[in-house]
Amino acid sequence: MLPSVQTDLVNIFEYVARESGSLVLGRRFVDALRQKCRDLASLQATIGRARPDLRPDIRSFAFRGYVIFFRYNGDCFEVANSIEGHRDINALWSEGEGGQGRQE
Repeated sequence: MLPSVQTDLVNIFEYVARESGSLVLGRRFVDALRQKCRDLASLQATIGRARPDLRPDIRSFAFRGYVIFFRYNGDCFEVANSIEGHRDINALWSEGEGGQGRQE
């Protein structure tokens, strides 16, 4: 995972733990999100929704109220970000908060 994803996962853990009042629930949710990323990476076909509005190479997949952003880099599956689905995703990416998903 790219560094931007590690930051996203920490933020997601903190949010879920704070809102639920449970570190265990925060950890379980982040573990489930990480497992979904591994599951997506293991699939042989191109999956997810193309997101040319963000970047030509970015795709997305919804998971439990969050959106996983990823790309295929040759034979490698790279997760770029995981963002809560109700946020203004286009604005986050255009403001540079799309982590490694944005163009440098």
